[in-house]
Amino acid sequence: MESVYSKRIRAGKRRTYFFDVRATRGNDYYITITESRKKFNENGYDRHKIFLYKEDFNKFLKALTEAVDYVKTDLMPNFDFDAYNHDQLEGGEDIGGDAEGVEAAEEVIIAVSSTPAPVAASAPVADGGEEVDKW
Repeated sequence: MESVYSKRIRAGKRRTYFFDVRATRGNDYYITITESRKKFNENGYDRHKIFLYKEDFNKFLKALTEAVDYVKTDLMPNFDFDAYNHDQLEGGEDIGGDAEGVEAAEEVIIAVSSTPAPVAASAPVADGGEEVDKW
């Protein structure tokens, strides 16, 4: 199945997440979340994939938000999570990476759950120009 939309989130030197919106033959939509990790002592990548269907979008987003909020507020309230936003300068200026981070993943899920987009002939891919194997 062809991607209708794709968002890449780099997470360190060896790990990348892909959020892909895909269409079924019946023009229904679902999301695949892929973790791609470069193998340490070998060539190639290890991949793990989650399929998220429209009937679970709201439950998934709610559970993810609750889990992240629990860590941030209950387990690590004094930790500066914004210190990990390496893709932006202090003024919010993009320095060439994926500046949206986790918020972009939430936007993808929210956007798909509200109004499905028509299936495009070629999927737009938001990347920084670097090749990463996600399949």
